[in-house]
This record gives sequence, structure tokens and C-alpha cells, in this order.
Amino acid sequence: MCIILFCLLSVSSLFSQDEKISLDKVVGTIGGELVLKSEIEEQYSYLLEKNKGTLPPDAKCLISEQILTQKLLLNQAKLDSVLVSDEEVNTQVNAKIDNILAYMNNDVSQLEAYYGQTVQQLKDQVREDQKNQMLIQRMQSKIMGDVAVTPSEVKAFYNQMKVDSLPYFNAEVELGEIVYKPKVNEEQKKIARDKLEDIRKQLMDTNASFASLAENYSEDPGSARLGGDLGWAKRGKFVPEFEAAAFKLEKAEISPVIESDFGFHIIQLLERRGNSIHTRHILIKPKITEEDIALAKHRLDTIVDLLNKDSIDFSKAVKLYSDKNTQSYNNDGRMVNTASNNTFFEMSELDPEIFFVIDTMKIGRVSGAIQFTDPAGEIYFRAVKMMSRTTPHRASLKTDYQKFHNFVVEQKRNGIIYKWVLDKKKRTYIDIKDSELANCPNISKDWISTKPK
Repeated sequence: MCIILFCLLSVSSLFSQDEKISLDKVVGTIGGELVLKSEIEEQYSYLLEKNKGTLPPDAKCLISEQILTQKLLLNQAKLDSVLVSDEEVNTQVNAKIDNILAYMNNDVSQLEAYYGQTVQQLKDQVREDQKNQMLIQRMQSKIMGDVAVTPSEVKAFYNQMKVDSLPYFNAEVELGEIVYKPKVNEEQKKIARDKLEDIRKQLMDTNASFASLAENYSEDPGSARLGGDLGWAKRGKFVPEFEAAAFKLEKAEISPVIESDFGFHIIQLLERRGNSIHTRHILIKPKITEEDIALAKHRLDTIVDLLNKDSIDFSKAVKLYSDKNTQSYNNDGRMVNTASNNTFFEMSELDPEIFFVIDTMKIGRVSGAIQFTDPAGEIYFRAVKMMSRTTPHRASLKTDYQKFHNFVVEQKRNGIIYKWVLDKKKRTYIDIKDSELANCPNISKDWISTKPK
């Protein structure tokens, strides 16, 4: 578990910037950004473990230069006033914490014991690092702009490669999906709403503590242990129904029961400062019954039957029926391989429940409904379409054009960033304080010798 959690939440994120500086060694300065020894050591340790203890001799020097480049980008992003909203940062921080909770079966107490902090403390302390990461990404995008590659450039790149240097690709598939979520029946909605109405009545008629009731009854694992506290947020952080109700409240006022995609809420406004609010809530989720699950499976199987009879276009079916929150929804249903950031999957990369269903499927066919559970524990169904399939082969322009195209695009992007870094180093204050860092050939040549003009 340690290595997974490290990917999601680094140790350095658990300290504020001031705390990190006081506990750490500053090994360099890039413009107004400090480079800490721990940043290099943590990345080196992570890669060492990931690669089973084997890294090239110059790995630490290469990692160090990558971190220096990130600091250069971050420094320029701040000088150029590159914007990242609080709402965007909060969304990413919440997603990161939710992913960690998912690995721990949504056990908040396990997470807090592991890190020695509450969920809210964790969120507060990773926020700055998350914002910096997003600023670096925005700065990179600003520098690179829209990179265009023509077919002739792809062909030229391919033709200059020797036949025996062409990569060998394993069997791969491209898959489409329609993701369908079971709908809660009205009876279960009424049970959930009535339960929350009773909780609200306790709050309105007695001196019951909102925090205590949230701890005892709320079904939001991230906030329940905090007495329902959601912290400070600006407009745009919450789903529309929740936000509309929350921003109408006076201080200490409790909202009526409201419904959102998450379930039913009551909200209390703790404080408001301009366009920011500090709220807490109690969430009750309607229960999905076995009948709801069976109906969802039947509904998706009916859609699949229409698709396999060519009675409806797959892209149209995605827009009509697939869950809008899935990544594939805005990609015409095509599943994205997050490891390679393209739509190709080696068979070994597929989840077992998908692998065994599509193993013998013909191109163009759509599978029956496959049940799965998302990281938050919610039940879904997906139908998978075989878009394309390749056998193990030596790369060719005919069969692998898109891969070569993507490679040339990436090559162009890297070239643009490389030229920008070369130029920007000449105009930026750089001070390398650490002797080990200064002894890296790539750093002594390309960074220490650089003087700002």
C-alpha cells in the first residue's frame, strides 16, 4: 500500500512550505523558488522502489535537473500571473483524498491513523503543492501552444528509422464503452428523505448538536468524522443544487432537505466572507436495491441488443445513455489508457472482467452488461465495444500511424520546452548551494554556469 499512497500523496505534501524549509535543507534557488533536498530524495526513493532497486548511476542527477526545470516553470508562472482558481485546486485535492480513501475501503479512521492527521488537515496541507503542480502544467501549455503535425512529418520521421530499430508491439485493442448507473427507485428516495427530515426536525426542535448528528448519521465519509465540516469554498466547488441552497443561507441557518446526484443533504452555513462560504452538511444516500440493479442490467442489455442489430449508432448511444461523468463520455465512448494517455490497451492492462468478455469478441460487436464498482463503492454497469484489435507485430506506418503521430507531437513539445528552458535560464537568478548537486555534470554545465542577464 505504501507505494500506492506515495503516488497519491507525497510525504513532502504533509508539511506547509515554511515547515518544510525549517525541517529541510535548501539545495538551490531558482528565481524566487527554493529547491529542497527532500524533494529530490523522495522522488529518487520512489523511483528506486518502483524499479525494484535498479536505477542508472546518473538517476539522481537527472531527477534533480527535472525538479530544477519544474521550479523554473513555477517561477515564471508566478511572474506571468498564470491563474489557477481555488475551485480547480479544491477539486483536484478532493479527488486525490477520495482516491486514497478508496484504497482504504473508504475507512476514514484508517486514513487518519496512517497519516496522523484528519482529512481536513490533509487537504489543507496538500493544497499548496497541488496548486504549484497545476501552475507548472498551465505554464507548459502556455509555452507549447497548439502543436500541429502534418502527415508528411509523421512519414518523414518513420522513414528515417531503420527497420531493425522499429518497436515491436504486443497485441492491443481499442475499446468503447457505455457506462450505466442503476437508478434509485422512488420508495428508497422517500425513505432517505424521511430519515433526513427526522434528523432536521431534531436540530430544529431540540438543542441537538449538528456535528454530533453528522458524525452519527452522515453518509459522507470524508466529512462525517469532522462533524460534517466541508471547510471553506468559493462558488463552483459544489454541485449546483447544493451550492444554490448553501449560498441562500444566513449564518447558522439550516437548509431544507435538498437533493443532488449524491443523495439528500441538509446544510448549515457557519460563516460567509464575500464569495466564500464555510459550511457543514449531513448526507443520506438512498439505497440501491437488487431490483434496481436488475433493471439497470436489463436496460443496458436492451441498448446493446439495438447496437448489435445496427439499430442505433454507438456514438449516439453514448450521448443518450452513458454516464456523463466518465472520461469516455466526451471521447465518443472510447476508453482512455491512463498509463499511455492514448486509446490502446495491451491485453495485460485490462481489468480481468473486461479481458475475459472481449477476448474472443469480433470487431464492431458490443458485449452484454458487465457489473463493476467504482472507487467510491458505487455500482455501475458497462457495455464494451471492440473498436479495433491488433496482433503482435513490428511497428508500421499503416497499422500504427496514430502512435507515430503522437510521438512526433511529443517530440515537438519537448523541443519547444527545451528551447524555452535554455533561454529562460539565462535570464533567471540561479543559485546551486549543494555540492552533490553541483557535481552532477548536467547541472554544472547547464545550470551553474548560467548567469542571469
